[in-house]
Amino acid sequence: MATAARDPTYDASSSSLSLFAAPSSSPIVISDPLAADPNSNPQHAFGSSASGSFQNEGLLADNNSGGGEVEFGFLRAEFRTSQLAGTVEFYERHVFLCYKNPAVWPPRIEAAEFDRLPRLLYAAVMARRGDMRKETRLTICEGHDGTETSNGDVLIFPDMIRYRRLTHFDVDTFVEEVLVKDGEWLPGTPETLRGSYVFVCSHGSRDRRCGVCGPPLISRFREEIDFHGLQGKVSVRPCSHIGGHKYAGNVIIFGSSINKEVTGHWYGYVAPEDVPQLLEQHIGRGEIVDWLWRGQMGLSEEQQKKSQELRLQLNGESNVEKTSTELTQTNVRGMNTGPCRSQDEFGGCCQENGSNSCCQNTMLIDRISSPDFNAVATQATSEKKKSSSKLLSRRGKAASARKFCSMPTWSESWEREDTYAALAIVCAAVSVGVAYSCYKHLR
Repeated sequence: MATAARDPTYDASSSSLSLFAAPSSSPIVISDPLAADPNSNPQHAFGSSASGSFQNEGLLADNNSGGGEVEFGFLRAEFRTSQLAGTVEFYERHVFLCYKNPAVWPPRIEAAEFDRLPRLLYAAVMARRGDMRKETRLTICEGHDGTETSNGDVLIFPDMIRYRRLTHFDVDTFVEEVLVKDGEWLPGTPETLRGSYVFVCSHGSRDRRCGVCGPPLISRFREEIDFHGLQGKVSVRPCSHIGGHKYAGNVIIFGSSINKEVTGHWYGYVAPEDVPQLLEQHIGRGEIVDWLWRGQMGLSEEQQKKSQELRLQLNGESNVEKTSTELTQTNVRGMNTGPCRSQDEFGGCCQENGSNSCCQNTMLIDRISSPDFNAVATQATSEKKKSSSKLLSRRGKAASARKFCSMPTWSESWEREDTYAALAIVCAAVSVGVAYSCYKHLR
């Protein structure tokens, strides 16, 4: 991209704040000539938010007026044309600053003249980056005063903690104590985050594809969360650019892994109809959805590729690209963002009504609504590894878009039929023995 050549802090594969770019004498660049990128939105090019204010305009504001779904959305020509695994640059810690919303974010919010808090936090992080023991990403997420995540709140993963109401006066101290020394910021008390946190790139002023794909994904996530009663257990919110424009919709899910360590998994090319599978399979069962998986926090690009190869071998799958192509064709034919819930999502027999399925996922509710649904996912994944036959059956259902009711297995049918045959043989043998005994006595 031409932008990269003109801006030394720009990195097409990094987060919106480009923490992996080489430090320069002037890392804060006010001007960002986005016109060179045909998919970038020049709207708000130099920052349009009011000075010093926290505006709370709605998430679904018209920040994608530059193009529709066919050109920039889920029906665009480039959608699902690239391999995803290994497209996340290595990092070990993700910091989210809650600040306003996508409707008012300029393309380079870390460099916007009037957005003082993100600009100063970015500058402080860049200045102390060489002193940090962990490679750190800094991303902006939506903040609303008076809600769970207010403006100025800071979320840190994998630490799973939140600091409340950071101000521009506290930036240097916060970076020094928390990000450099790995300690606590004394003016604030860290709060423990529980459950799963989902972030969806919706930075429309930075890239139109994110502006078109992000809002429908967030709406679908919230719809599914409400439908299954998962409020307070699964949180979803928009975030600024995380890198990989062409993979929109981009989603990051933070939560406990099978060994109860907090992980951050990245997904790309996510469409609204994929949301139930991410909730059911990734959050509910702790299983990675490989055909949408970009990578993971804490792994290098090469480690991400090898990790997926190993998973596919264990799961009896050999070609994730083939599976992705098949499901892409299915999604294009039925691009329905309504609440269609198929059998492979819910694991039960559903009664069809036209093209939609009307059964409710009580299994997902039971799993995630339990006191520690991450432990449930851990147990389910452990049991999955113990039985290769169960694993193959389960993964086969997850990798297909068919809707079917479970049929008796070959072993079950064999047991029923051959039990009677065995009894008949035993009875015949007994009859022959009795007849032979009688014959001997008669002689």
